[in-house]
Amino acid sequence: MNLEAFILGTGGMMPLPNRHLTSVLLRREGELFLFDGGEGTQVSLRKLNLRWKKISAIFVSHTHADHVTGLPGILMLSSQVDRDDPLTIVGPPRIAEYIETSRRVLDMYINYEIIVKEVSEKSVVYEGDGYRVRAFPLRHTKPCLGFAFEEDGRPGAFHPEKADALGVPRGPLWSRLQSGETVLASDGSEVRPEQVLGDPRSGRKFSYVTDTLAFPEIADEVANSDLFVCEGMFEKDLEESAKEKKHMTAEQAAFIAKAAGGIKKLSLIHYSPRYTEHNLKQLLKEAQAVFPDTVLSRDRAIMPIEYID
Repeated sequence: MNLEAFILGTGGMMPLPNRHLTSVLLRREGELFLFDGGEGTQVSLRKLNLRWKKISAIFVSHTHADHVTGLPGILMLSSQVDRDDPLTIVGPPRIAEYIETSRRVLDMYINYEIIVKEVSEKSVVYEGDGYRVRAFPLRHTKPCLGFAFEEDGRPGAFHPEKADALGVPRGPLWSRLQSGETVLASDGSEVRPEQVLGDPRSGRKFSYVTDTLAFPEIADEVANSDLFVCEGMFEKDLEESAKEKKHMTAEQAAFIAKAAGGIKKLSLIHYSPRYTEHNLKQLLKEAQAVFPDTVLSRDRAIMPIEYID
């Protein structure tokens, strides 16, 4: 089952000619999940040929303009593509007010159900077939959330030679064993799944954190992420400025990734507009000195998230 992240935008505060505002879309087979949606989000969706009609849920970190001003256009556009399924929007307190006010003032034509969930405490906020999304509080100038998309664990690898040796006929019984059922062998004896399966395997995890002070508890929430997309807004020389504005440096993001444990890749995002494309190399250098498996998120980059076992 494919799981991939599409980086729609990487900038903070204001869009630049080649850098849209921070937004990430996660695709799991036919389902799409949007994390934040600043001004211009639709442009990257169109350039990547992504079908926003299939967005099941939108997860909003906070209600600062650079994270939400693209949402009204997405909501209106979805009414033009014969959307039938409901759309869930999860965010901090006042996200419902923002959505409702936008609908009323812009006189939006909406022909599908919008379900808005406001969250202030750590909790599971969305669930589907084989996955869940957790939200957890961050520390910004207004209520802000981080998110972790987690798949269920998978059964261990199936060993056909063991099933053969135990007398289980090839065919539907093998499938039932892989699904966790006990079956009968040709001689009538019971064969349990653990007799033919390897150790249980983990599902995949994607975490998204932006617009926050660095604090230790973030590491607990994002541990074991296959892809950790995290704000790296400033270089370390501007750490005091970052603290004052309740943001973090690229180096601080790397320290969180290192402390978390089990993170396969850190992808920095939400860059200050002060940094040109050339200057971003300094952010990467500082982060990689702490956590080598760090990359720079780039607008419209596609990042597959693979099983590790």
